[in-house]
Amino acid sequence: MLLFKRAYSFSHERAVDVQAPGKKTRHILLRSGWQTENIGDIGHTPAMLALIEKYLPGTAATFWPWYSHLPDEEVEMLKKRFPAVRIVQGTLSSDGKASTPELQAAIASADFFLHNSGPATIAWENAATFKKITGKPFGVFGVTYGLYGTPETATLSEAAFVYFRDSVSLKKAQDAGVRPPVVKFMPDAVFSIDVTNDEKALTFLKANALEEGNFLCCIPHHRYTPVWLHKAKNKPFDAVRHARNEEMKENDHKPLRDAIIEVVRKTNHKILICNEDETEQLPGKEWLYDKLPEDVKPKVVWLDRHWLTDEAISVYKRSAGLFGNEMHSPIMCIAHGIPAIVCRWEEQSSKGYMWQDIGLKEWLFNFDNADEIKRFVPAVLKMAVDTKAAKQKAEEAQKRTAMLHKEAMKEVEKASRPV
Repeated sequence: MLLFKRAYSFSHERAVDVQAPGKKTRHILLRSGWQTENIGDIGHTPAMLALIEKYLPGTAATFWPWYSHLPDEEVEMLKKRFPAVRIVQGTLSSDGKASTPELQAAIASADFFLHNSGPATIAWENAATFKKITGKPFGVFGVTYGLYGTPETATLSEAAFVYFRDSVSLKKAQDAGVRPPVVKFMPDAVFSIDVTNDEKALTFLKANALEEGNFLCCIPHHRYTPVWLHKAKNKPFDAVRHARNEEMKENDHKPLRDAIIEVVRKTNHKILICNEDETEQLPGKEWLYDKLPEDVKPKVVWLDRHWLTDEAISVYKRSAGLFGNEMHSPIMCIAHGIPAIVCRWEEQSSKGYMWQDIGLKEWLFNFDNADEIKRFVPAVLKMAVDTKAAKQKAEEAQKRTAMLHKEAMKEVEKASRPV
């Protein structure tokens, strides 16, 4: 069983209780949690904890979140799945001084620094500092390369291993001279996520007359995430990105509406318009639901609130599939053998290409390509009609990602052995 010790320092109401793992206990410091406004980013952490629990039994792990605010509901979700989860907060200077004693103690006792999946190696400076001040190794598990520039390039070569979550990133990094002992493709950690909230999900489904196996999920997305609308970030309004979002919203969402209409009119399935990022609720209504024909609307449900990762997964597990403009909700679906179609565009990173890397090329659509947009609605309808074949395809991808994660965890096990 995975060993965790509780340690909160996020507010004055939470007690600090940090105990260093025993001398013979492997201790991994997990840098993760890149933002709280998106259930996919939230999902990275419990997914990796599940992998550690499964493949490194007896390991002590400390979750060090990147974000400065950790909502109570996220802590509760982690505690439900990992009852004694150990969490520390703080920042680390380049000379190795932590801003909190809890973080300093975790760094001192850790055998290994594990950078979790994400849009880039966001905490590359922390990884480099950890190795410099402790002399102990670090590794990077399932990231994209190049989204925020490439300041991490030299540091990546100092890692025990680096896994990129899409083949495009792998090639870019190798061409740039990234040369750690192990550098390979590895799917995002979220493919191993298993947190659920069945009670809340079942209550929601019943209230909205959504029957198991008889509805599809659909997710809208701005071309650029409007981070200025994230309540906790206090980011300035970006007029240029907002204008681009407005310019492309019809291009990027008309195919989703057309797919909803086809599914509703030609099958017995209902549609749930839901969200992955908290900014997607309003577009779900204004760009999708409100523009649907009146005969279609009665079989479409719009989720008018943001939800947490565990409830979303419990709903996805009971759906016949998902399609839309996000990435991690499809990953959560495949993690549970549920079909999922991914749409992408130029402004996104190369993460979408992991779909072709795991054998789901037919379910990946580039909405900057008119020919691919034409093929999108027939693909969604096929998924909705031939549910048996779609389910089999999803389960094959699930097995493939599980096999790859198992191989990657062998490197984590080797690199994190206590000295």
